[in-house]
Amino acid sequence: MSSTNTPMMTVPLYRAAHGRTGDKGNRSNISVIAWHPELYPVLLAQVTDAAVARHFAHRRPGRVQRFELPLLHAMNFVLDDVLDGGVNDALNLDTHGKALSFWLLDLPIEVPAALAVLLAGPDPY
Repeated sequence: MSSTNTPMMTVPLYRAAHGRTGDKGNRSNISVIAWHPELYPVLLAQVTDAAVARHFAHRRPGRVQRFELPLLHAMNFVLDDVLDGGVNDALNLDTHGKALSFWLLDLPIEVPAALAVLLAGPDPY
């Protein structure tokens, strides 16, 4: 994403987007919605199914799929086999996987410095 002519800044995804998580069995759905339409192309370029699969490698997803929702400036990720069997089988404290959106929103991304005014929250780095 970075260009030699464009100054970039690294920020956690939550500065450029917000998210929501849902579950169905052993499958988690994580929505990522850009705070501003101009940030959406940045998200599309970097928050790929491969990047999400790497970020969730510790949960060993069977498959990660990305579905684009351009009119909403959003994406929905479907992660298979990440909920330890689902609500009725999981022994962890987050059987619905609600915290998974927070984990994804911590993913570092590069944003053109010119778009910094569109980012939410303070810069933690």
